[in-house]
Amino acid sequence: MSSPRILVVDDEAEIRSLLREILQDEGYSVELAQDAQHARQAYAAGDYAVVLLDIWMPDADGITLLREWSEADHRHKGQDNRLNCPIIMMSGHGTIEAAVEATRLGAFDFIEKPISLSKLLHVVQQALESGRQKRSAPSLFGPATPSGKSRVMQQLREHVQRVAGSDAPVLLSGEPGSGRETLARYMHAQSSKARHAFVQLTPASISDDSAAIELFGSANSDGPPGLFEQARGGTLFIKGLEDASPLLQKLLLATLETKNFTRVGATSSEPFNARLVCSAQSGFAGRINQDGFRADLFIHLNAIILQVPPLRERAEDVPELLRYYAERLADEEHLPLRRFGLSVQNRLRNYPWPGNVQELRNLVRRLLILGGAEEIRLDELERELNAQAAQDEPLVKHDLLALPLREAREHFERAYLQQQLMLCNGKVGQLAKRVGMERTHLYRKLRMLGVDFKQLADD
Repeated sequence: MSSPRILVVDDEAEIRSLLREILQDEGYSVELAQDAQHARQAYAAGDYAVVLLDIWMPDADGITLLREWSEADHRHKGQDNRLNCPIIMMSGHGTIEAAVEATRLGAFDFIEKPISLSKLLHVVQQALESGRQKRSAPSLFGPATPSGKSRVMQQLREHVQRVAGSDAPVLLSGEPGSGRETLARYMHAQSSKARHAFVQLTPASISDDSAAIELFGSANSDGPPGLFEQARGGTLFIKGLEDASPLLQKLLLATLETKNFTRVGATSSEPFNARLVCSAQSGFAGRINQDGFRADLFIHLNAIILQVPPLRERAEDVPELLRYYAERLADEEHLPLRRFGLSVQNRLRNYPWPGNVQELRNLVRRLLILGGAEEIRLDELERELNAQAAQDEPLVKHDLLALPLREAREHFERAYLQQQLMLCNGKVGQLAKRVGMERTHLYRKLRMLGVDFKQLADD
């Protein structure tokens, strides 16, 4: 059984070292952060049982940090108990106001410096027990499970359950918002690695300047662990494989080929021991060469490919999803519970859902926030759909199924060519090659649809 992980945040090196020595002697795994910047990185990336947080630090005070974490965890989880783990505040010259504010923001306890050894160990033990009780408390909704009784979703869940017991890398292919991350978490929960961490690596958020540090961590004992170390024994989920830069691809490939990584500034390597699950947009596997993604890296990542269907291909699941999210959001965000009548459900079964399950969830949230009668009416739904279509008019948000065939086709062609033309910087020659049309025919089509390609080029 792994030791509870404790994060100590204090700007005084002597105090950090002393607390680490004391807590390690008690059998805890201790990590250090010397300021708010390192504390933010560690808290965002780590899965800690307890955090010891100093109030007075040079770059940001602990109360500010506690408020940030409280608000961020509340947005993520939507629960009254908003912090991911118990946080114990420390201060050498605390005030009643600071203690009251820390308590209001969810701090577990407040310890004054110089710290009493017996009190420190007693409070830490209490915090650990509190955290264990909260984690084991039954949840109304339980862990996220891919919803839907459609045949395609039943088959997908069965496939996930079968591959969960393997350590082979898995690629989840599908459209944005289709639930690939939910499937990845479900796979982790079904596997023998469930007792270890599920760590997410988002290539779009990693710059080349910080890639090595974020992946491997630093040999500096005060630095936060890298993503590879955090995922040890668990699952590393790479969200959005198509966004990986050439440098990030190179670092990933080197680690997968050697099964080792080296912290920045270290001389010895560490074993890489995590199950890899990746997500990528539909069709990514067939565009490896065009997209500039390394084929040798892709071979390491696609031992098993699972296709995640878009919501429009499992329309029979829409009523169940509407009920599920209405109840969940009402409970988690304290919104008034509203029902979707049969006419509304049927309307939404025929909606194309370009944003998939994420769009459905957002629609449910907006309708609950706006409030009104307990049963959502069809005219209310239509107003919301029309307002959203007007706001996001370019192509993907417009409900073409509500239009006659000819009008829907013209609308699609107009929006499609406008967006493609913008991607080509208004150059019709490039557009003709991109969409596979003869240029003269394309000019006629643009004029017929009223697309002002000259204005687009000027813009």
